[in-house]
Amino acid sequence: MARAPLLQLSDISLTFGGEPVFADLSLVVQPGDRIALVGRNGSGKSTLLKVMAGLVEPDRGDRVLGPGTTVGYMEQDPTMEGFATLGDYAAATLAPEDAWRIEAAAEGLKLSLDRDPGRASGGERRRAALARLLAEAPGLMLLDEPTNHLDIEAIAWLEAELAQTQAAYVLISHDRAFLRALTRATLWIDRGAVRRQDKGFDAFEGWRDTVWAEEDAARHKLDRKIAAEARWAVEGISARRKRNQGRVRALGKLRAQRDGQVRRQGTAAMELDAAPQSGKRVIEAKGVAKAFGEATIVRDFDLRVAKGDRVAFVGPNGAGKTTLVNLLIGQDDPDEGTVQLGKNLELAVFDQARAQLEPDATLWDTLTLDPQLGVSGASDQVMVRGTPRHVAGYLKDFLFDDRRLKAPVRSLSGGEKARLLLARIMAMPSNLLVLDEPTNDLDVETLDLLQEVLDGFDGTVLLVSHDRDFLDRVATLTVAPLGGGRWGVFAGGWTDYAMQRPDAAEQAGLASRRKAAKAGVKPAADPVQPALSFTQAHRLKALPDEIARLEAEIAKLAELLSDADLFATQPAKFRKATDMLAERQAALTAAEDEWLQLEDLAAQG
Repeated sequence: MARAPLLQLSDISLTFGGEPVFADLSLVVQPGDRIALVGRNGSGKSTLLKVMAGLVEPDRGDRVLGPGTTVGYMEQDPTMEGFATLGDYAAATLAPEDAWRIEAAAEGLKLSLDRDPGRASGGERRRAALARLLAEAPGLMLLDEPTNHLDIEAIAWLEAELAQTQAAYVLISHDRAFLRALTRATLWIDRGAVRRQDKGFDAFEGWRDTVWAEEDAARHKLDRKIAAEARWAVEGISARRKRNQGRVRALGKLRAQRDGQVRRQGTAAMELDAAPQSGKRVIEAKGVAKAFGEATIVRDFDLRVAKGDRVAFVGPNGAGKTTLVNLLIGQDDPDEGTVQLGKNLELAVFDQARAQLEPDATLWDTLTLDPQLGVSGASDQVMVRGTPRHVAGYLKDFLFDDRRLKAPVRSLSGGEKARLLLARIMAMPSNLLVLDEPTNDLDVETLDLLQEVLDGFDGTVLLVSHDRDFLDRVATLTVAPLGGGRWGVFAGGWTDYAMQRPDAAEQAGLASRRKAAKAGVKPAADPVQPALSFTQAHRLKALPDEIARLEAEIAKLAELLSDADLFATQPAKFRKATDMLAERQAALTAAEDEWLQLEDLAAQG
């Protein structure tokens, strides 16, 4: 028997004071759906998610929830007024007995629950919103860029959580690896229309290119027909006094059809020109050390960066990636060691906080009033790599139309701010480019273009990113923390680093044991490894507390389910508690199996 849809939108139309965002939009979300929501920056992805959540009322159309469906929405900029801590906000909608779910989510997301929301960063606030959503465990989750401001470890944790959830979800993300791992269907917003394909994101780009090729072929066919009919209309004047008016009217309809077609927006016209050639040696670091108080960020670090290298810096948030980059480019001084910079270096920096953008300045002023970019005496001109350009024309290259040029920067979306900052730094000649989290908020097509631009850039790139796919496409060297302030240098991008890292075999073994535990299979102890690694010893010490916590949660859920009236009076709560009990029992079995395996291994030592 088919189950009712979780959510249905029918004939939705929405306009924000100008061109329609959507017209006659209809879609259905079914139980178990795992959907990627994709489209250009500004196409309406976040708006559609808000319509699905019931937070934006359409001008026309219906939103219908299935019986008993609960919807949770994770927004990009959550409002937290009135809450003393991030933990208070995250737990506000939960019953006291479910508070443990917030702590579990906070641990995986590396979130300090006692942080004051007023002093929290945007990333911390978004993680609190994500923790709240995961703890609520709704039947349908709507997630808007959940991986932004997460490090790779937290992204991996979230990926595992979403992979095992029974809830349906619709997911907006720029992270290709994340989308490929999690999605089974794709909703594509293109010029106000929404198409669905029941295949995951991995199949999206081929599907998109096929749709566009068919569209181009149909437009070409229509153009040829219009041209033929137009020739007939002109040539027929000399041959006949009286033309076939029906055919003339049909030509008018063809032209109206052609004019009514919505053109695809082009890609941003990004371009990088290297400044005067730098030397072959760009950066030489020897014995570099830096500490803040008792916190050692880096010690005994050596690195040689040659012209043309693409060096990626990876690791958990707080590991010191940005500090290390600042040491290498001379913006900070090491406590020990030396950093020598090459000759003729011209530096351009893309910072993850977008701090170079003044929120109250307009897009126009952001470029024309910059002393490095503005042309003296000409307020409508901007210097683009040494050549004056009209600011409107240059910003059009980055997909900003004339109506937006006098808008304040604070009114821009995250993706638009990223494009504006790229426009700013790409106007400056440079041969050493520092990109600190450039992929946040950019759509996949702009990411593709940015990668192509970097491929053709004749200078050197230092890149900080948590986007595994982008790292694999761009990086030639990867710098990663090894612990205790030590950093290692590995050839290649993220995948290459993951295979070379010192604990690669250990990580593979942990993954294998997790898989075996889920299947109920206890792998044999390895007689070759006589002792526990540091990670295994730490895990063995932590497991008893984890097992005790799971046993306590199971006892609470069992007590809740012992109420004979619960199913009749609160069926949704009964189902939720039943699912949670099964989840916790499986986790307890896996933890006990892991503890036994580590005990056996320790005994061999």
